[in-house]
Amino acid sequence: MQFSTQRAAAANEEESAAFLISPVKDFITPASKLISVASTDTANMAIVAMQQAGVRHVVVADSVQNYRLTPSSAIAGVVSMQDVMRQIQKDERLSLDSLQQKFPGLKDPMSQMREEIKSQANELARDPETAKKDLIRVGTAVFSAVAVGGFLSGSPWLHDHANIAMIGIFILGYTFIIFEEVFEFDKAAVAILMSTGMWVTYGDYYGESGGVASKEIVAQLGEQLSEVSEICFFLLAASTIVEVVDAHQGFKVVTNRITTTSKKTLFWTIGFLTFFLSAILNNLTVTIVMCSLLKKLVPVEKDRKLFGAMVVVAANAGGVWTPIGDVTTTMLWMNNQLSTIPTVTELFLPSIVCLVGSLAFLVNQVEEDGSLENSSLPVPSDLATRGNVVFWSGIASLLAVPVFAEFTGLPPYLAMLTGLGAMWTLTDIIHMGEEDGEALKVPAALSKLDTAGILFFLGILMSIGVLDKSGILKDLAVFLNDNLPSQDIIATVIGLASALIDNVPLVAATQGMYELADYGTDDRLWQLIALCAGTGGSILVIGSASGVALMGLEKVDFLWYAKKVSVGAAVGYFAGIATYLAQDALLHGSLFNSIVPEAMAAVDMVGTSVNGLF
Repeated sequence: MQFSTQRAAAANEEESAAFLISPVKDFITPASKLISVASTDTANMAIVAMQQAGVRHVVVADSVQNYRLTPSSAIAGVVSMQDVMRQIQKDERLSLDSLQQKFPGLKDPMSQMREEIKSQANELARDPETAKKDLIRVGTAVFSAVAVGGFLSGSPWLHDHANIAMIGIFILGYTFIIFEEVFEFDKAAVAILMSTGMWVTYGDYYGESGGVASKEIVAQLGEQLSEVSEICFFLLAASTIVEVVDAHQGFKVVTNRITTTSKKTLFWTIGFLTFFLSAILNNLTVTIVMCSLLKKLVPVEKDRKLFGAMVVVAANAGGVWTPIGDVTTTMLWMNNQLSTIPTVTELFLPSIVCLVGSLAFLVNQVEEDGSLENSSLPVPSDLATRGNVVFWSGIASLLAVPVFAEFTGLPPYLAMLTGLGAMWTLTDIIHMGEEDGEALKVPAALSKLDTAGILFFLGILMSIGVLDKSGILKDLAVFLNDNLPSQDIIATVIGLASALIDNVPLVAATQGMYELADYGTDDRLWQLIALCAGTGGSILVIGSASGVALMGLEKVDFLWYAKKVSVGAAVGYFAGIATYLAQDALLHGSLFNSIVPEAMAAVDMVGTSVNGLF
């Protein structure tokens, strides 16, 4: 319509003919303004959408919001009003004539329609997929009734075995999250129910609780919620800043410099870029930024998942070797167990070996197929002044977080919220009085955020918090200390445990086990814990904040990650540990006196365990 209108207004034939060679991009409707319906919507909903908008066509996608596409929408096609009406006219399953022929013994049309609906329901019930869903529904209903009944009855078993009940709820919840596609329960709902179930068990039945949570436990709940909320607000603010920068095409500053059409070259480039960015920015922020870039650079969804997983591995490895990178390194640094220069100099090499080891394994899954030529990147061009202002303001907001936290002593989430407020004000000023500027402001960016992903994050961390507050994680740390032959092996196992359980409470429990007087600042134990806890979380997608964020950003599920990425992440993990131990032994002149005895001790431990089985 825009093309026709402008051509009709042409002053002469030459000007009119110029429209025939004009690029299509000059007349397209922006994606944010396309009227859309979900593929599961009914025909009458599509008709209503077209009538309300005054259009004759709508885009069909897997998910829409308020008849508009979302950033995660996958477009299935386009449908016209004529197509919909023609299909409705062809559909004679419930027409009076077909019903009369199918049920000649019934004269009432309503009775015929009821019988047809029953017939369709019976056919659907015989489908194996429907039977599986019915079984899941019944099993869920029975389990829910038993669980609620057990809580309400105040069972003595719960009082005596509250810790077992909490571990059971945790394992069950993680099972539903891992097999999300099988059970078809949203992982955010499962995570929230898991956390509330564990907190109710802890508050009302653990220890000396008499069926009602004590003031001490309520205070612990508030403390945990405060800690988790800080992370969620950090995630919310960082995601919004990145979304605003992207809306202004700010990432052209980066994408204009990426011209390769080789997926393997891009894989390594993004990996090293993420590694070094995560050394100065929070891992979570880097993951959000890089995944936003990947949506433009990598058009194929399955490739983008693998690239996103690589970003998680690179972000976790890069955050280890600086005090402001990974949260666990920061914890150890703030408690004076690590200092800046030794951390950088002694953990850099193991961290980059971890990265290279993992990427060298994962890059074999990347297939060169020329798909990068179909990326959604525009032709490299100069970024508008507004875009430059927004981009560099957004980058400054992200980089200022550790500086703000260091100088004010206030938590990082407040710095990120301050940056969001500044970006909000900036975009309001830039687009003041513009009718089309609303889509480029912060409220529009907020509407695009994955709220379910943030709630999933909340549920997971609140669940881990129960295990921490109840002392279960502390008991695990003590068990490891009593049963493993050396601190190096303990640190390695802690790293493996952090693939399943958040590394923050694990490191916190370790800090409480070993005194600074016995293991001084920059002791090998603290450095190895920082390395293992930081990189071990990459082995499973739920093992780090970056991985959990990836689950929401790219819809990566647990089983896919375990199949495609876990082995490669583990290769890098153990390569990093081996590099650190060799480097430490060389620096202190104890290569054979240190590594060989510990290796023999590990072999003896494995041998003893195997003999015990037989």
